[in-house]
Amino acid sequence: MAHPPAAALHLSARRRRKLLAMVGAASCPQAVALRARIVLLAADGLANSAIAVEVGCSEPAVRRWRLRFVRRGVPGLFDRPRSGRPERYGPSERLAVIAVATSLPPEGAARWTQTLIAEHLAERGMALSRATVRRTLTEARVGPHKVRGWLNRADDDAFWAKAGAVCRLYLDIPADTLLVSVDEKTGIQARSRIRPTQSPLPGRDRRVEFEYKRHGTVSIVAAMDVATGQVVAERIERNDSAHFIRFLAMLDRNTDPALRIHLVMDNGSSHTSKATRAWLAAHPRFSVTHTPKHASWLNMIEQWFSALTRRVLRGGDFTSRDDLEAKITAFTIRYNRTARPYRWRYDADAEHARYLARHPQHQKPTRDDLAKAA
Repeated sequence: MAHPPAAALHLSARRRRKLLAMVGAASCPQAVALRARIVLLAADGLANSAIAVEVGCSEPAVRRWRLRFVRRGVPGLFDRPRSGRPERYGPSERLAVIAVATSLPPEGAARWTQTLIAEHLAERGMALSRATVRRTLTEARVGPHKVRGWLNRADDDAFWAKAGAVCRLYLDIPADTLLVSVDEKTGIQARSRIRPTQSPLPGRDRRVEFEYKRHGTVSIVAAMDVATGQVVAERIERNDSAHFIRFLAMLDRNTDPALRIHLVMDNGSSHTSKATRAWLAAHPRFSVTHTPKHASWLNMIEQWFSALTRRVLRGGDFTSRDDLEAKITAFTIRYNRTARPYRWRYDADAEHARYLARHPQHQKPTRDDLAKAA
C-alpha cells in the first residue's frame, strides 16, 4: 500500500533554534528529543525511510510526528495529558499541610517532621499519609527540617559606619602608622590520637585514628601588620585584660618609637575593659578602631587564624599543650618567611549604597526631604 507523500516541513529560524535546544538539553525527555530530531531531519529534506534508519525508529512513527508537528507545532511533540485516577486530596488538604509545616511545632518537639504533621492532621479529622505530606511539602518547596542561620542587626547605620571606618583604614593606611589587626583565639585543643596516623598511599587516603586523648587547651593572642602581612603570636594563660595589656606593652617595646600604632579589634571584654582603656589612655601613640558587633570577618587577623586552623590544627596530633604551642610557633615562623599583605576588596561604603538601593525603606530622609514634608 502506497503511503501519501510526506507532509512538507518548513522551519523558521526561531523554531529551528527551539528544536536544537530541545535536542541538546539534558533535562529534555529522551522521547521528546527524538521527535525533535525527526522534525529537524525532515526539514533538511530527508525521506521518512532515511529518518527512521537515522534515529532508530519505525517509519510510521516518523510519519506520525512529522504530521503532529505540521498540525500543532512544537507543542505537538509532547504527549497529550492522559486520563487517570482523580486527585484524592484537593487544595484544602494541601493548604492544611503547608499551614501546619509553617507554624510552631507542638510543645516537646524542636521541629515538624512528616510523620508528626500527618499525626497532627489526623487528630483533627484529616487522614493524610506520610507520603502525601512529603509530596505536598516537596511541591510547595517547604522544608521544615531545614534551618538557615540569620542575624538581625539592631542598628544598621552603626554597622555600616563602623565597617566603613575599618575598610578605609585597610585601603588607605595612614602615614607613619603601624596598622595592627589583633585578636585572641582561645580553647585550642591539644589532642593526640591513640594510634599513629597512617600516611597516604596510591589509591588510599591518609588514615587518622578516630579515638584521641585530651591534653588540655591553649589560647593565643595574635597581631598582624596589615601593611606586610607579618604576624606575631603569643600564648596566654587567660583571656583577660592583664594578659592583653602585657601583649600591647610588648608591641609598644618592639615598634619604632617614630610610628603610631593603630589597633583594629573587636569589642571583647579584654579589649574594652576599664584597665585596657586606662592603659591606652596612658599611651597616646595607640589609637583604636573597633569592628562592628558580629563582624569578626572584618578583622584581618581572622584570615591568619583560618590558615592556622587549616594547615596545623585541623587533623593535627599534639602530645601536650607545649607541643601544640611549639607547632603554632613553627607555623608562624614559616608563615612570616613568605608573608604578603592581604588584598582587601570589600568596600563598606559602596556596599551600603547597594544595600539602601535594595532596601529604600531604610534610607534616612535628608534635610531637603524634611523641608518638603514640612
